Amino acid sequence: MLQRFSYSNKPTFFQKVRAIDYTLLVSILLIGIISIFAMYSTDGGEIQYHTKNHTIRFFVFFSMMIVLSFINIKIWHSTGYLFYLIALSLLIWASFYGVIASGSQRWINLYFINLQPSELMKIAIIVCFAKYYHRIQINNVNKFRNVLIPIVVLIFPIFLVMAQPDLGTSVLIALSGIMVLWLAGLNIKYFVYSALIFVLSAPFVISFLKPYQKLRLLSFFNPDKDPLGAGYQIIQSKIAVGSGGLYGKGFLKGTQGYLEFLPEKHTDFIFTLFSEEFGFFGSITLLIIYSVMIFRIIRIGSVSRNFFGRLFCYGFGSAIFIYIAVNMSMVLGLLPIVGSPLPIMSYGGSSMLATMIGFSIVMSAKIYGRQLIS
Repeated sequence: MLQRFSYSNKPTFFQKVRAIDYTLLVSILLIGIISIFAMYSTDGGEIQYHTKNHTIRFFVFFSMMIVLSFINIKIWHSTGYLFYLIALSLLIWASFYGVIASGSQRWINLYFINLQPSELMKIAIIVCFAKYYHRIQINNVNKFRNVLIPIVVLIFPIFLVMAQPDLGTSVLIALSGIMVLWLAGLNIKYFVYSALIFVLSAPFVISFLKPYQKLRLLSFFNPDKDPLGAGYQIIQSKIAVGSGGLYGKGFLKGTQGYLEFLPEKHTDFIFTLFSEEFGFFGSITLLIIYSVMIFRIIRIGSVSRNFFGRLFCYGFGSAIFIYIAVNMSMVLGLLPIVGSPLPIMSYGGSSMLATMIGFSIVMSAKIYGRQLIS
């Protein structure tokens, strides 16, 4: 039978340092360094606004992640619901008093950063569900109460984010939550029912979309119908990726990005710029680093002795995979453009902050992986 840690056998500071997953740490650092060079390229080979901000944010949040990693996993567990409530409160605040930009009201001005609460909610929903299912026996997971409560908890932030409007982030929050529900042991029939409801309600949901969101959906099926309007981004993105070939055009030599044909190249379309400059082999290298990162997250979860840490690692690793898959599918024209940043690579303080908080909980699960949570 597994024994709890007593005060006398708690890990010392040096034992905690040795327990850090350095493979995961190096993979995060590598992608961060690659992202800095990519941001340097978006600024035309000069250290300007995006490069400066992104570099500072990465190293500040990376350092913050290391410090937060030493917080006991029990504390992350005990504050799981509080984390969710804070993220939800910030979402409500942003909906009424947030900064309006590009037709959306989704940011809170904190002077040193424009905080986007919906990015924090991506992590908060995983922490919340991991805490909720921690003490529920597997044979009780599918009881009506244990299905209804998480669904209600998930629906609130989804509708708040959709109202901002931010369709892409609301979809990612939904997918993250649904993935944790599945990992917790929810019966497959509930997902089938949900899929049927989604298909039947799709026309109703589409009717509430903003005109530009409808244009994005239509341009996904036929971008050539409006090549200078709604279909412009995806057409230019495909041209950039295709022109990179096997080896790429070389660092700072991408014509689509350098000549400003590629919109939003520092945020959602950063992978497009990277693919044009470093080609197929560069893209595969980036995917390998991401794969190592996800593997280590899942591996940490698999050896954790507490269900909270295990479920969070599985959920967060799955969420990172979803974010990467959605972003890359979007820029390759396999999914509609929904506004999904590439983890660590894309410019954006809120996304970087939320991702690093997620990594810190994973590291905490590794450092305190032998501890049990009552």
